[in-house]
Amino acid sequence: MDDFPYPLPMLLDGGAATNLSAAGMPDDVCMEQWAAEHPDVLRAVQKGFLAAGSDTILAPTFRANRSSLAQYGLAEKVEELNRRLVVMSRENANGHLVGALVGPSSLLVPPHGDADFDDVYDIYREQVRALENAGADFLLAASQTSLSDMRALVLAARTNDLPVFVTIAVDEDGRTPTNATLLPVLLTLQAMGADAVGLNFACSPDTMIPLMKDAASHTEIPLIARPSNSSMEPQEWAQSMRRLMDAGASIVGGCLSTTPAHILALKPLLKGFMPPKVPEEPDCYAAAIESEAFFLADDLMFSRPLMCSAKLGDELIALDDEQASVTLVCVNDLADADILAAAAHLTRQPIAVHADSKPILDAALRYFQGRLIIDSSCEIEPEVLEPLAKKYGAILY
Repeated sequence: MDDFPYPLPMLLDGGAATNLSAAGMPDDVCMEQWAAEHPDVLRAVQKGFLAAGSDTILAPTFRANRSSLAQYGLAEKVEELNRRLVVMSRENANGHLVGALVGPSSLLVPPHGDADFDDVYDIYREQVRALENAGADFLLAASQTSLSDMRALVLAARTNDLPVFVTIAVDEDGRTPTNATLLPVLLTLQAMGADAVGLNFACSPDTMIPLMKDAASHTEIPLIARPSNSSMEPQEWAQSMRRLMDAGASIVGGCLSTTPAHILALKPLLKGFMPPKVPEEPDCYAAAIESEAFFLADDLMFSRPLMCSAKLGDELIALDDEQASVTLVCVNDLADADILAAAAHLTRQPIAVHADSKPILDAALRYFQGRLIIDSSCEIEPEVLEPLAKKYGAILY
């Protein structure tokens, strides 16, 4: 955590949408456009959180991407709305940090939908550029539910110097609608260069605690907790947040229905709090798919090579090789990369990929929603393999 760019613990603000609604925003409008058109309301909300003790405010740019804005006929307003909201937030910040909220793309890639990953990336790249140009200090991808969105955003953010935080929205069972869970998301995204990862939205603080504890021994980056508040009074909510911090969270704040009063109650509990120490050797040596992390031994034994075909999913399920600890999949062309990406959720083991050309390996790594192992015995030179592995957070073996 020594590389984290800001002091810890870090206190974020509360729920933008619910506080704007309480100040008069109608339910059926585009929040981003409404906030941009009501600067006095936004100023009052943001200054309320700063007065309560927030270290930063978050520009309400949550749905200011092309896909989400199109639902309101505002697809061409990406640059304008992101710029206006960040500039307005900067004026309200009085020298404090200004983060920018980034929400889901509303697109799902196979096997959950039929969207193209490159289209998801382009949506995020457009918004990230707009936020960078507007002067945001960092990005907070919030209420994320699919690893494809999260990976696309991190790849887009890594094209500039903006720190990127990611929080996922899980249910009371700790899963998103695409079956993602915190641990595989953390292992995948921190390997790709995310600066902080954690949880937000509707599940309760007490639901988050075991998930935080589980992640704490596998993290090299700060953990975030931004739960909503359903019915707790500010002091009760603040005490539950302190338990989350004891479980491993060092970046905290609120999501829906958290008000300046909740932040005010939490602020004193941060005094004297020392961020959790990262283990000298956190156990991060793991491959992953969206729903599961596969921790690896020092010595890996690859299975017989599986070819990418319409039967790959069945073969991943049926593979029964007691000697193999890793499933090896050969990717020979771009179509194979798509097949692997769509079938990977069915695996019962970590997956290693073998490809003999850089473009094919790049595609396999790009479209795989998780963390792959690269079979380094391929025909690609090490000086080519290493940057690819770093870009996508893959493991060279």
